[in-house]
Amino acid sequence: MEAVVIIVFVVGYIAIALEHPIKVNKTASALLTGVLCWTLHAVSVENPDTVVGELSHHLSQVAEILFFLLGAMTIVELVDAYQGFRLITDRIQTKNPKILLWLICWVTFFLSSILDNLTTSIVMVSLIRKLVPNKDMRMFFAGMIVIAANAGGAWTPIGDVTTTMLWIGKQISTANIMEVLFIPSVICMAIPLIWLSFRMKGELGEAPAQAEGHNDEKPKGSRTMLALGVGALVFVPVFKSITHLPPYIGMLLGLGVIWVVSEMINPHADEAARKPYTASGALQRIDSSSVLFFLGILLAVGALESMHILTAFASWLDSTMGDNRIIITAIGLLSAVIDNVPLVAASMGMYSLDLYPTDHMIWEYLAYCAGTGGSILIIGSAAGVAVMGMEKIDFIWYLKRISLLAMLGYFAGAGAYLFIEHVLGVN
Repeated sequence: MEAVVIIVFVVGYIAIALEHPIKVNKTASALLTGVLCWTLHAVSVENPDTVVGELSHHLSQVAEILFFLLGAMTIVELVDAYQGFRLITDRIQTKNPKILLWLICWVTFFLSSILDNLTTSIVMVSLIRKLVPNKDMRMFFAGMIVIAANAGGAWTPIGDVTTTMLWIGKQISTANIMEVLFIPSVICMAIPLIWLSFRMKGELGEAPAQAEGHNDEKPKGSRTMLALGVGALVFVPVFKSITHLPPYIGMLLGLGVIWVVSEMINPHADEAARKPYTASGALQRIDSSSVLFFLGILLAVGALESMHILTAFASWLDSTMGDNRIIITAIGLLSAVIDNVPLVAASMGMYSLDLYPTDHMIWEYLAYCAGTGGSILIIGSAAGVAVMGMEKIDFIWYLKRISLLAMLGYFAGAGAYLFIEHVLGVN
C-alpha cells in the first residue's frame, strides 16, 4: 500500500506543478491528494482507529498554520482596503531609473519581511505602474520585485509561508532566523540589483494625465489601520516569546483588535458603505483557496509521515548524496519548478527535531533556500505568479533576462550563509 500512496502523492504533486497546462486548480489537486493518502492509509491497517488518532494529531498542527495564515491575510487585506500601504509608496518620487530601482527593491525587501512576499509584490507592482509607464523597463522592475520580495520574506518568521511553517513547527526561533539569514537574504537581492543597475538603460516614460475629477483621496483611518496592521504582525513573535502560546493566538489577538477598530471608523455610515472597510468584508476578499491548498498539501505530507515514508526517503537521500547542504540546496532549486510549500512540509517530515533540534543549520538553510530558490523561475513562487499575471510577463522573457540574475543571487546568498555558519562558526 505504501507504493500506491507514493504514486498518488507524486501524481498529485505533478498535477499541482502543471496547474495551468491541465487547467485544474492546484487547490483541488491538493485536497484530493491529501484525502486519498489518508484514506489509503486507513484501509491498509488492521485498526483504523490508530489512523484517526494520527490524523487528529497532524490536524492540530495543520490548524495552527491555517489559522495563522487566515489571520495574517485578513489583516493585510484590511490595511490595503484603507490604502494604508500608499502612505509608504507615495513617498517615492524620484525620476532616476537606477535610484528608483534601488528604492523599489529595498522597500519591497523590508515590506515583505513584515507582510508576505505575495502581498508585497502586488502592492509594489501596483506602485510601479504609476512610476514606470515604460512597459519594457517596468518588466525589469517587476522581475526585481519578485527577487526582492522572496529574499525579504525568507529572513523573518512572518515574511514567507514556508518560514512561518518552520517557525510554528519549532524548527526555527524568531531572533535566530533573523540574525543568521538577514545578510544572506540581502546578498541574494543585492547581487542581481547591482548587476541590473549597470546594465539597465532607458527612461521611465511619461505617465498619462489623470482624468478630470479623478479622486485620489485616501479613506479616513488609513494611517491608523497601517499602524495597527503592521503593529499586529510585528507583535506576534513578541507575544509568543512572552506567553509561550502558539503564534496563531497572537495573530488572532491582533486580528480581533484591528477588527474592533475597523468597526469604530465611520460608525454612522450605512452598512453597504462600511462593509468594504470592515474585517468581515476583508474576509470575503482573501484568497481562501490558498488556505485550502495548504490544508490539502499538509494533510498529504502528514499521511506520508505517519506511514514513515518520509523518514525512509531522508535516509535514502543521506546515503545517496551524503551532505545535507547539497540536499537542501537542491530543494531550493527544485522550488523554482515545484511549489515550495509541499517541499518544506515534506522536509519537515523527513528530518526529526530530536536529531536536528531548533535552529539547527538544516532548518536555517532550508528557510533560505526554499524562500529564495523560487525566484529563479517566474512560476516558482506565489510572488512570481502574481507578478506574471499583473504585468503579463512571458515565461521565456523572465527566463532569458531575470533567471540567471536570480540564480546568481541565490548561490551568492547560499554561499554567504554557509560561510557564516561553517567558517565563522555561528552555530
